[in-house]
Amino acid sequence: MSFITVKKLSFRYPNNTENVLNDISLEIEKGEKVAIIGQNGAGKTTLVKMLNGLLKAENGDVIVDDWNTKKYTVAKMSRKVGYVFQNPMDQIFHNNVYDEIAFGAKKLKFSQEDVEKYVEKAIKLTGLDSFRKENPYNLPYSTRKFVTIASVIAMNCDVIIMDEPTAGQDFYGMQVLHNLIKELHKEGKTIITITHDMEFVVRNFDRVIVMTNGKVIADGNKRDIFWQFDTLEKSMVKQPYISDLARELELDGKILSVEEFVENYRKID
Repeated sequence: MSFITVKKLSFRYPNNTENVLNDISLEIEKGEKVAIIGQNGAGKTTLVKMLNGLLKAENGDVIVDDWNTKKYTVAKMSRKVGYVFQNPMDQIFHNNVYDEIAFGAKKLKFSQEDVEKYVEKAIKLTGLDSFRKENPYNLPYSTRKFVTIASVIAMNCDVIIMDEPTAGQDFYGMQVLHNLIKELHKEGKTIITITHDMEFVVRNFDRVIVMTNGKVIADGNKRDIFWQFDTLEKSMVKQPYISDLARELELDGKILSVEEFVENYRKID
């Protein structure tokens, strides 16, 4: 069995007349890097909240490392799956950065030595060393995002989910995100993101799941997904800019990067 298995999952919020998720089945292996894309309202956030038990399956099952999320509390599931909220203010409640990052690790009852080890690692990966004594509420939005990412990293869970992590990030922030994803992947972590930033997807993720109207309409390698034009149209997703430009110039290959673009452009007689 895969590390994460979703079986015939459907979900409806209370008082809603229609399902938000409709008969979704998928599997994710340990150590995969997966981007979930699609227009607003496609069901992306609802789906990932079900992976750590924030929402419970009514019809179908979500199984993580042999744990059915129906049978475990969110606190228990956080040992397996960490979720970084889209809005950092939904997650932050301490008045200094260090305590915020350490909170989850302490709740999991790690030893003091491990708490310090994991917090320091998270601070290093997110570039927050100079902010450890600051009040998170006084920090810019982009930095608060890294505080919430660090708090999940410090919990040392197997799966890390990041909801719109690039929101508000400048070039430096994007580089920090790239480096931390690279390092966490080396450690064997499973990394899942929800994002509208296709450049972020092609630089950092291998597998792309496309959703619309509560359904998965495509699931595959990024180099294939971004040339499935019917899928992109249905999900209201655009190609990465460099891919779109390459297509307009009729360059060969499914181009995803500037380097690939330059290499293929040089071949034009």
